[in-house]
Amino acid sequence: MDWGMENRLSRLIQPDGRALFLPIDHGYFQGPTRKLEEPGKTVEPLLPYADAIMLTRGILRTCVDPTTSKPIILRVSGGTSMVGEDLANEGITTSVRDVIRLNASAVSMSIFVGSKYEHESLLNLSNLVNECEEYGVPVMAVTAVGKELEKREARYLALCCRIAAELGARVVKTYYCNEGFEKVVRGCPVPVVIAGGPKVESELEVFEFIHDGIQKGAIGVNLGRNVWQNEHPVAMIKAIRSVIHEDYTPKEAQDLFDSIKEGKQ
Repeated sequence: MDWGMENRLSRLIQPDGRALFLPIDHGYFQGPTRKLEEPGKTVEPLLPYADAIMLTRGILRTCVDPTTSKPIILRVSGGTSMVGEDLANEGITTSVRDVIRLNASAVSMSIFVGSKYEHESLLNLSNLVNECEEYGVPVMAVTAVGKELEKREARYLALCCRIAAELGARVVKTYYCNEGFEKVVRGCPVPVVIAGGPKVESELEVFEFIHDGIQKGAIGVNLGRNVWQNEHPVAMIKAIRSVIHEDYTPKEAQDLFDSIKEGKQ
């Protein structure tokens, strides 16, 4: 591995081999998402506890203090919206020159396996890897399912993750599934981080799927809404961090969350 590539990955994946990525890129297809209406204000108190943030160039340039040393994962795919015909019809929106100009540590893009636009999105990934490898920039592939959340089962996710790795992604972001997640990770030869998806019913449920996913081989998470849509986002990210980097059990993480929420820590 080239020094630049290895250096960028080492900034994202911590010395313990784990990672907590915080995405705030939802506006690229959802617009002003709830509690992300002002991304800069949302992310500022959370930055100290994230290992990297994932966002678009527009939000990076306008909402994030350029003196920050926090690693950036730049979302470089888009071109669709929630009100459009098909979320899978994405293209590459950001040049590698702009990625370098913004000093990003990695880039991310979605692939839509099994969709009408499968071919286009997989070639987008291949072309992005071709360009980014020239400059030592790792590509994180996101196994998106659009609006079809029922696709989040092990056989489909394993297929998506393996294809992404085969095409050259250095990291893969995918959904957790209750059954067979260890097969998803085992079949993917590059690090896997867990996507959050829609906000769930309780904090404990989040801690449980993160803990189980890590036990089954994931290196960490790329969670957004389950952090910053929580009524106590700082407590939430601290508790998630304890599961990822301190091996807390879900119950211990819940106790930590409650303690911070109540102002005891």
